[in-house]
Amino acid sequence: MNLHEYQGKELLNSFGVRIQRGIVASTKKDAVEAAKKLNNETGTNWWVVKAQIHAGGRGKGGGVKLAKSLDEVESISNDILGMNLVTPQTSAEGKLVNQVLIAEDVYYPGESETSEFYISVLLNRSSGRNMIMYSTEGGMDIEAVAEETPHLIFHEEIDPKVGLTAFQCRKIAFNLKLTGKAFKEMTKFVYSLYTAYDKTDSALFEINPVLKTSDDLIMAVDSKVTLDGNSLFRHKDFISLRDTREEDPTEVEAGEYGLNFVKLDGNVGCMVNGAGLAMATMDIIKMAGGNPANFLDVGGTADAKRVEQAFRIILKDNKVKAILVNIFGGIVRCDRVAQGIVDAYNNIGEISVPLIVRLQGTNAIEAKKLIDESGLKVESVILLQEAADKVAEVLS
Repeated sequence: MNLHEYQGKELLNSFGVRIQRGIVASTKKDAVEAAKKLNNETGTNWWVVKAQIHAGGRGKGGGVKLAKSLDEVESISNDILGMNLVTPQTSAEGKLVNQVLIAEDVYYPGESETSEFYISVLLNRSSGRNMIMYSTEGGMDIEAVAEETPHLIFHEEIDPKVGLTAFQCRKIAFNLKLTGKAFKEMTKFVYSLYTAYDKTDSALFEINPVLKTSDDLIMAVDSKVTLDGNSLFRHKDFISLRDTREEDPTEVEAGEYGLNFVKLDGNVGCMVNGAGLAMATMDIIKMAGGNPANFLDVGGTADAKRVEQAFRIILKDNKVKAILVNIFGGIVRCDRVAQGIVDAYNNIGEISVPLIVRLQGTNAIEAKKLIDESGLKVESVILLQEAADKVAEVLS
């Protein structure tokens, strides 16, 4: 589950991570009031107006701007709120901006220069250990840094039996070429950041940039936080942080019915039970010359209501030219799924695209008979190869 920048910063701050302070606003009037409040609390006379969407590269799309007066806060907020912000991480349509973060200016003058770093905490899937990835090249596209200057990216793996050690925090600060007060501040920052990641069961904490201010403080100027959805049962207070406006509406609807659904860009809809079989079905579609339009796992309780809702969700995609239902009856009975298909067909009305159904396992014979005798325009197959051949046939 992704968080907005302001939510991620609040979470970091609760674990002692110093952050760039800010107030979220949903109207230009609220934005001005937020700027006034920040001025009273921090003394800042300049403010950064940041679009709040679940995507990086906001500055490249015009979603991050500096305001040097309250009038500019109002006009910039008015321009950003309601815009469809297009970044390198969004679709061509962009994402609607519903909120902006009014943040304090932390690039203030001082005795020394400011510096920007990149720090993230994530799981290294190759080693099965948590890892801190960091670089002196903060504020930049980290993918470009990795491609063009990989020697400027460092990694520190964490032994799960020991946890992050003080030595590793000092090593990170040393590799970032820090000294004196900034060195000590960075060691505290890294330790608090990792603690936040660990205690919240997160999948990713990415801070770009981490700023060394002119008075040698270390703070998070941005935050990208992804919580592990599988751990939310341990963090029920995090559920309220979810912003469904940032998610695909079809995927949100599918989740309400207990369906594991991911929308793709293909032309063949899939309805399968079990993630492994779903992946195999997508491979079959590709081999047959089609492209999967979705990943949809109806799970082990594929009753009539769930099957009907799965059909409705698939048919919302006007790119779908055929639907392949591939069910293995282990926990679920094939005849129950077949009845669900018949009921769904009758309730929805005639399904306008070819429907290919493969049911194998418990009560598969009864299921095939039920579909064959239903009088519906359904292609019933037994073998996986037959399913692939039918997909190729209807797409040709």
